[in-house]
Amino acid sequence: MNGNELNGKVAIVTGAGRNIGRAIALALAGDGASVVVNVRSNRAEAESVAREIEGSGGKALVHIGDVANADDVEAMVETAAKQFGRIDILVNNAALRREKPFSEMTYAEWREIMNVTLDGAFHCVKACLPHLKKSGAGTIVNIGGLSAHTGAKDRAHVVTAKAGIIGFTRALAHDLAPEVTVNCVVPGLIGTPRPKNAPEPAHHLIHQTISGERGRPEDVAAAVRFLCSPAARYINGQAIHANGGAYLGG
Repeated sequence: MNGNELNGKVAIVTGAGRNIGRAIALALAGDGASVVVNVRSNRAEAESVAREIEGSGGKALVHIGDVANADDVEAMVETAAKQFGRIDILVNNAALRREKPFSEMTYAEWREIMNVTLDGAFHCVKACLPHLKKSGAGTIVNIGGLSAHTGAKDRAHVVTAKAGIIGFTRALAHDLAPEVTVNCVVPGLIGTPRPKNAPEPAHHLIHQTISGERGRPEDVAAAVRFLCSPAARYINGQAIHANGGAYLGG
């Protein structure tokens, strides 16, 4: 364990089996939080993250469920509250990142992205909200995307969904203050393992970081961890970019 600022807190991290989600789960656990490791279907990945947390002296709960399904989300929240007694932190990380020209995109493909990224965040906030309000320091961190701010070819569905997450963040910050803070962390060019033979996202090729290096999932997790800490309670409704200077806009 690296710290204790989140001792006694309970966090739900969606899409936590790999890459950025995994790093976030480990970072929050490293600061003392008990973590619900959510994945849609890959139990082996989720259990691997849980073992890492428990191997470092932390507490973890694996939950298999699709955030696009309201019943799955309700079951996850009920299980977490029953096991840990509370929920203080929600990290909406689960998302799909597809590429397809808009002219070839079907409505089903469009909805698939919206269902996970936007509807999933909606379901998770609705289910967690009574617990977050009771926390005394409830925290929601949504994970955005660089392309929502820059645009990207062949990603109309992903760009739109991630832009919606920014709007969702700002609206909820107004609705839920002062009991719950709501912020968004926007990853930039992060080096993450990709499925075999899968190309790097095309929009990555037109951006460069100031240092010339790609970030790590841990760089994004560090920003999330800070927003969940007591020191960040005055930060609300913000989009915090972790991109190494690849994008310098607001």
